[in-house]
Amino acid sequence: MVRTLIITPFLILPAAGALIWKTTMFDPVYGLLNFVFGGNTDWLSQFPLASVMTQIVWQWTPFMMLLILAGLQSQSKEVLEAAQVDGAGPWRTFASITLPQLSRYLQLAALLGAIYIVNSFDAIFLMTQGGPGTASTNLPFYIYQRAFQGFDIGQSSAMGVIVVIMTLVVATFALRLMFRAFSVNEGVK
Repeated sequence: MVRTLIITPFLILPAAGALIWKTTMFDPVYGLLNFVFGGNTDWLSQFPLASVMTQIVWQWTPFMMLLILAGLQSQSKEVLEAAQVDGAGPWRTFASITLPQLSRYLQLAALLGAIYIVNSFDAIFLMTQGGPGTASTNLPFYIYQRAFQGFDIGQSSAMGVIVVIMTLVVATFALRLMFRAFSVNEGVK
């Protein structure tokens, strides 16, 4: 029951999550943050990047938590017991056994998070419309601006293709490194 409640933010559509945060948390008049802290700060105008980052972290933390939980649950109980028998304390067990075991799961989480952030559009568009200035603009939002506000469809299409190709190259390279680490670790067992 608790695990289900914890992963609920990940189950909400990104556009709906952005609108929830925009209207219930960051609203300058009725927002929950201004109610809790007092005042009438316009969070989306004064802190656009921090506001968008907060919503994205809230949305994706449950997924990252599930990846790390999978890594922790796949850890061998015998190895942990052997470390305890050998006299390793909790910190030494974590630093020498648990953290190396979690490294591939953390790498996967970082890769998927980076891909999501590079392709994140909905939170920026719905919460700040890319402003003020370029504080909360990323490449997909810039491509949108070039296409639909600057009416430069050709350039924005070319930029979109380049972003997809770059994402595929980086993801392929990172996945090959990770799978190489998986195969090396499996060969040691």
